[in-house]
Amino acid sequence: MFELALQNLLSPMVLFFVLGLAAALARSDLTVPEAVAKLLALYLLMAIGFKGGAEVAHHGVDGTLVATLAAGILLSFATPVLAYAILRGTTRLDPVNAAAVAAHYGSISAVTLVAVTGVLTQLGIAWDGYMVAVAAAMETPAIVAALLIARGRSGGDEPGESRGALLREVAFNGSIVILVGAFLIGAVTGARGAGLLKPFLVDAFPGVLCLFLLDMGLVAGRGLAQGRRYLSPAVTGFAIVMPLIGAVLAGGLAWAIGLSKGSTAVLITLAASASYIAVPAAMRLALPQANPAVALTLSLGVTFPFNLLVGIPLYIALAGRITA
Repeated sequence: MFELALQNLLSPMVLFFVLGLAAALARSDLTVPEAVAKLLALYLLMAIGFKGGAEVAHHGVDGTLVATLAAGILLSFATPVLAYAILRGTTRLDPVNAAAVAAHYGSISAVTLVAVTGVLTQLGIAWDGYMVAVAAAMETPAIVAALLIARGRSGGDEPGESRGALLREVAFNGSIVILVGAFLIGAVTGARGAGLLKPFLVDAFPGVLCLFLLDMGLVAGRGLAQGRRYLSPAVTGFAIVMPLIGAVLAGGLAWAIGLSKGSTAVLITLAASASYIAVPAAMRLALPQANPAVALTLSLGVTFPFNLLVGIPLYIALAGRITA
């Protein structure tokens, strides 16, 4: 595992993230224009979604796919309940902010998904493309669970705007639309489409990922600098321990289903990641009284760097043990 961790730490993707993190903490004026950052994110989600759809077209729909989708949904719904209990028992966060943070840790990070698949590809470890569909399925249940928790604690109706507005915000969030849309296009066009787009979506992928992670390092560094007042020892500890708990739960389900090493690593990483795109947008509608700086500082400033630098090698090593 040490060799894998060292190999990941010395990969170009991680080193570009570290460069951005260091530049932000040193208050460098290095920036990636917002329009360029959005284009990079769009490209990465399109690439991984399309590849997943093409893999499903090659693999076909079977019991393993259905079982993995069910496992992902179960993880996404149950994890916020556990996260909320841990936060209320170990930190001073109020019920609303604890529910909002819990939703972030039940949902997934598409960028962390991109990172782990990039590492797996670099290591020559195959993973099933339908894991992209699993990732998309894990976005929404965590939000629903957090709202049920918050409503139960408030004793009234669902806070925020109407349920219809919330569901629309979640379903049509840009990251979900491009991820699912590209997945469907890949599934329809299959091997023919994959061959046509290989130079654009496969060959250029590593370089675009490096530039994107440079920007994510800058964002994470600024978040740490601006949100330090929220990082009490208990809250910071949660942002590191909760991913490990999610990883263990996902590892058990992956073992029960009989997933391959690569797909097990992806499911574990998804369960260990924390959202900072879809969930914050939904929480603005559903729990407007929650302070978004708390959840974003934890998910983007603590958990994301932890997963990228330490977690992913650990999760791949755990997947190897489970599937040995």
